[in-house]
Amino acid sequence: MGFHIPSTSPARKWLGFVAAVWVQAISGNNYTFSNYSDALKSLMSLTQLQLNNLSVAKDVGKAFGIFAGLASDRLPTPAILLIGSIEGFIGYGVQWLVVSGRIQPLPYWVMCIFLCMGGNSTTWMNTAILVTCIRNFRKNRGPVSGILKGYVGLSTAIFTDICSALFANDPSSFLLLLAVVPFVVCFTAVLFLREIPLSSTSAEEQDEVKYFGIINVVAVCIAVYLLAFDISGPHGTVSSQLFAAILLILLASPLFIPMYLMTKSFIRSNSVNLDFEGNNIATVPLLAGQIVEKKDVGVVVKKEMATVPVIGEDHTIFDAMRTVDFWILFFSFLCGVGTGLAVMNNLGQMGLAMGYVDVSILVSFTSIWGFFGRILSGSVSEYFIKKAAIPRPVWNAASQILMAIGYILMAMAMPGSLYIGSIVVGICYGVRLAVTVPTASELFGLKYYGLIYNVLILNLPLGSFLFSGLLAGLLYDAQATKTASGGNTCIGAHCYRLVFIVMAIACIVGFGLDVLLSIRTRSLYSKIYTSRKSKKSAVLS
Repeated sequence: MGFHIPSTSPARKWLGFVAAVWVQAISGNNYTFSNYSDALKSLMSLTQLQLNNLSVAKDVGKAFGIFAGLASDRLPTPAILLIGSIEGFIGYGVQWLVVSGRIQPLPYWVMCIFLCMGGNSTTWMNTAILVTCIRNFRKNRGPVSGILKGYVGLSTAIFTDICSALFANDPSSFLLLLAVVPFVVCFTAVLFLREIPLSSTSAEEQDEVKYFGIINVVAVCIAVYLLAFDISGPHGTVSSQLFAAILLILLASPLFIPMYLMTKSFIRSNSVNLDFEGNNIATVPLLAGQIVEKKDVGVVVKKEMATVPVIGEDHTIFDAMRTVDFWILFFSFLCGVGTGLAVMNNLGQMGLAMGYVDVSILVSFTSIWGFFGRILSGSVSEYFIKKAAIPRPVWNAASQILMAIGYILMAMAMPGSLYIGSIVVGICYGVRLAVTVPTASELFGLKYYGLIYNVLILNLPLGSFLFSGLLAGLLYDAQATKTASGGNTCIGAHCYRLVFIVMAIACIVGFGLDVLLSIRTRSLYSKIYTSRKSKKSAVLS
């Protein structure tokens, strides 16, 4: 008879989430530019400004994520994943052909196009994953965002360490991994990732918290494992291969959850009869349960008559852009992710300027600590909403001021300050991404969330252009000296000192904006807290 998984089975939802985790674990390739940027600079005889503009072209690809947002309301999840995987295969595949010497270096503007394609590919993957999973687990948005964004952060370390273990940090082998691995994983994920009707049982909601806790533990184990590999020094061939094998086993281990649920469902198939009403969960606002339970007809009528939705209800992108809260969130996000991207895109050059021989460990450190920032902030912010109605943007404000301290440490250029600063920046960058994703869904609803998310993500190319392309590129070139090959180089703490100071000031501005948004959204988070507390009391009674 075979083993059939019903479309509404919790096992199918969790199988899709595990597939989403795998996609996120390989979709952070956009943050790995530092691992092969020096090879491109030498091969194409670029100045630092030209190299930084290549990294900007990579991030500009995210500006076209608007198309992924529009498609998310019209195309099924598998189609969106396939588009992203094919585009990434082409974008990174061409870069591999150039760096490996299989073709001659392409014109500068052509390389910009292929880097743009590689950057845009991740917007399709992330949109498909985030929109689908937040809709499937809408009552645990913080943990969902933290886990998924956490694995994106780990993906840089996963790619970097596997390449280091198996290919001795060869840039061409690294680019081949970036082209092939996401392509294969996405083609696997299309078989499992679907939107599942919302659970209506309190037992299933409680199980979600438990299973998210298990996946958090697995993710932390992977992060610690990668960190141990990074700090344990040189490795032999056999130990490196063993490391890669164990890493793949750890990445596969969350499959235990859907397998357990499938077995449980199979054993109890005759006694389980869950009633799913088949509502379109994308159209249900966060506080809809509160309206229905109270049966407040006056509130419902008032909502239908309103021409502009209030914060917490479903907004179109145009509705959202007419609110002050959207622009506060937008520009505070720019201050955090824009400066963070400048560090990630230039970390290789920053390390070389300050005398570090091996910069790959800095890239991996930033990725791993960024993971801790993402995964902890998602769960912690969710916990404090449920326990004390603390607005989620509070955590963004905390990350901004800590990030400013990190930049000041880097500017001081004390021994080891680049290590400490990259860790601090990685953590805070992770917090910004993990907290902003559910915040946007809570403020502006889930119905048009795919497009709203991708408009916010415009901050990635915009921030990359402002802080990496212009600020870091121009100030570095002003300090650099010409080389015989036609490029330039700069050695010393002065190369990036002014860059760090300007970025610290930007973070202080972002801190002020996040504090303002926290104050403006207190009433919304109080309503969310009251709604969840009332429902929990009703279930217990």
